[in-house]
Amino acid sequence: HRGPDENDVWMDEQVGFAHARLSIVDLESSQQPMQDPDGTVVVMNGEIYNHRQLRRLHTTYPFSTAGDTEAVLAVHRSAVTAHTTLTAREHASWLSNLDGMYAIALWNPATQELILARDPMGIKPLVRTTVENSLMFASEIKAFQAHEAHRPVLDDVAMAARLVWEYPLDGTTLLKGVQQVRPGTVERWTLTDSGSPVLLDVANIERQALAPSGSWNPDTQASALLESFVEGVQQRLMADVPVGIVLSGGLDSSLVAAVAHEAAERAHQPVPECWTVAENEDNPDWKAAEVVASHHDLVHHQHVLEDEAFEKRLPSLAWHGEDADVTVMFFHPLFEHMSRHVKVGLCGQGADELHAGYPRYGGLKDHARVLNRRIDALPERLRTSLRSGELSGEDGWYAAAHEPSRVASNLQT
Repeated sequence: HRGPDENDVWMDEQVGFAHARLSIVDLESSQQPMQDPDGTVVVMNGEIYNHRQLRRLHTTYPFSTAGDTEAVLAVHRSAVTAHTTLTAREHASWLSNLDGMYAIALWNPATQELILARDPMGIKPLVRTTVENSLMFASEIKAFQAHEAHRPVLDDVAMAARLVWEYPLDGTTLLKGVQQVRPGTVERWTLTDSGSPVLLDVANIERQALAPSGSWNPDTQASALLESFVEGVQQRLMADVPVGIVLSGGLDSSLVAAVAHEAAERAHQPVPECWTVAENEDNPDWKAAEVVASHHDLVHHQHVLEDEAFEKRLPSLAWHGEDADVTVMFFHPLFEHMSRHVKVGLCGQGADELHAGYPRYGGLKDHARVLNRRIDALPERLRTSLRSGELSGEDGWYAAAHEPSRVASNLQT
């Protein structure tokens, strides 16, 4: 179901890349997989917001497209020219120049190395597994079903952990043997003489130090926060296709709508229109969205869901929500409606994480107690597995840092 605009495949004797494209920038010339003059091949899911600045910095690269994917090749080529063979940490250095959301796979035939990288916030998914001595990677687990030897097996301990915490703490998925590339990391792989995949090393792309302050002065700090926010919305209007706003009526999406005119003017783009869906017109979020759109003079599209909308979409929700992400249930009907008119939707996702908007941040000790009660309510085998750290994954998922009281302490600091 991914990328309806173009599909292509690149292969050599050892490596194969396939890509299904959703065209957003440079609609005609940025097909993937993409290859540079030296033979390096890349596939990317996501957007690099500063690709124009990167183009101006790398003037010796022979650009042939106007898209953001080629900027990845240019930055990589510059780093390789300087160092030839790079460690994962050195790859992390050039990747840190990318401002955006991305999952990247890059094959360098000269060094026989595969690079798998994921943006620092983990916005774009990237999963991998090994089947019959072959490394497979994709944006979605279901892609692995193309390999006849892949046998999906539920990891019930990982499922239990997801139900307890409701947010992922680790690199596991709900299937045994299938791992995520961790957010903000780069993995460097190669092939042995016998053709077996080997993980050489892993590095963090960037770790911005966040130091929560005990005080907040809106008189001196609000303007800087607002400017940063408007700039963020402006960046995300980078598109050669129509962009819309997911207007739920809540605070976060309403803030996006509030700065839409200014951000669009800065980006030299049309003002995005808004979309709202609800089960009926009496829904308070529906009414709030109407007020927001009207106040900010935004075109507002509204859609009332049909009866039993959730039940009718359940098979599709199960197909698309393979990681048990409950947000799929809320966004799926809206995106289905929006996709008839726009290709990009701006929403308020991420604000609660950055600004401590979830209720658990206001009562961290209570949150830890809730987590412990949930673990205690599990069947004995699952409870014992979680308490002792028996969760699949080569990164040793369950450490002391994931004990409920430690989770609360980490959120505090």
